[in-house]
Amino acid sequence: MYLIQLFLPLRDNAGEKFPDAMYRGIRDQLTERFGGMTAYARAPAEGHWHSEDAATVRDDMVIYEVMVDRLDRAWWKHYRASLEELFAQEQMLIRAQEVEQL
Repeated sequence: MYLIQLFLPLRDNAGEKFPDAMYRGIRDQLTERFGGMTAYARAPAEGHWHSEDAATVRDDMVIYEVMVDRLDRAWWKHYRASLEELFAQEQMLIRAQEVEQL
């Protein structure tokens, strides 16, 4: 079994908040395809990194999770590309962790 985590930015590169409808659409897509999902949205996660000009960049994000029995890498690669286009991001993080249900 795999835990898939999607790290979704809350603001665009100009600092404007993305519309709530974008997140509802993703939530609905994931729920329809995988039968459910979890969103960590109450307190946004913070990401910090150095940009090419060495400035520290901060990004607030929400994390969506789904559980899957089988990891379809091709589907997730395509889905990540569609999210990068939707959010106008050069790169977004979707990660998979193998988990054992206890």
